Amino acid sequence: MNSKHDVEEFLDQDSLAVVGASRSGKKFGNVAVRELLANGYRLFPVHPSAGVIEGLECYPSLGALPGTVGGVLISVHPRETRRVLSDAASAGIRRVWMQSGSFSPDEITYCNEHGITEVHGTCILLYLRKSKGIHRAHRWLWKLLGLLPR
Repeated sequence: MNSKHDVEEFLDQDSLAVVGASRSGKKFGNVAVRELLANGYRLFPVHPSAGVIEGLECYPSLGALPGTVGGVLISVHPRETRRVLSDAASAGIRRVWMQSGSFSPDEITYCNEHGITEVHGTCILLYLRKSKGIHRAHRWLWKLLGLLPR
């Protein structure tokens, strides 16, 4: 279960890497990049072969980032997540958000064993200060039902 502290600590970072955006602009990672930018985050998209995503310079790996980031949002298939977590650990990144559908229990265990604070199984867009549309309504409903992390 995610804790309110872990969610807030992740969201309190001013710079984040995002793994899972595509050149086509059609993946959830691209939506997340746009929404995180609208919320004032400094972002570093990570993609093995793209030069630019959503107008931002792209980096081939977490280890290639030009400086430190406060965390990494992961929105890839679970079979790719372990590699991303290993790269995060090697790069000294200690906070990850594994978007719904991007993890299995093994990845949660990996984080716990490697000192990585993780949030998993919930949509980051629910928690953004400037969330809009369906995400704002979804957050209101989850709050009403007591489903938000405590």
